[in-house]
Amino acid sequence: MPNAPSSNKSGFTLIELLLVIAIIAILASIVIVALNPVQRFADARNSRRWNDVNSVLTAVHEYIIDNNGSLPTGVTSTEKQLGTCGSGGGSQCTGAAAACLDLSVTLAKYLKSIPVDPGGGSASTTYYSVVSDSNSIVTVKACNAENSATIQVSR
Repeated sequence: MPNAPSSNKSGFTLIELLLVIAIIAILASIVIVALNPVQRFADARNSRRWNDVNSVLTAVHEYIIDNNGSLPTGVTSTEKQLGTCGSGGGSQCTGAAAACLDLSVTLAKYLKSIPVDPGGGSASTTYYSVVSDSNSIVTVKACNAENSATIQVSR
């Protein structure tokens, strides 16, 4: 009898392909859970808040130096949210006065614009506040920090 053609084909069976896909899916889900993208985005926004708070405080101190130790008008021992809002600042920053403090003109020489919170701030309600104590130590804080972080700087 002549030799019949061989029916041996090389390749993967359906079961083998499904098994490989399942293993890749399991590994991908483990990596996504380990990296936690929601946490990483919140950390990135908090990092920007730290930079914004430091920028505002540096501008305030440059103003103090240029004006022989005088604080910018409106910076008092009453905490005030930075922005142009007429009222409602206290609702955005717990403990802040109802009216916002607009330092955009006062600090224009030191800051191009007052920073706004990356989580939804605007020029009218920035979600940043400023307060000075009896020793003229100025504190700037971010009112909308995420992941239970406290973001404030004093000098």
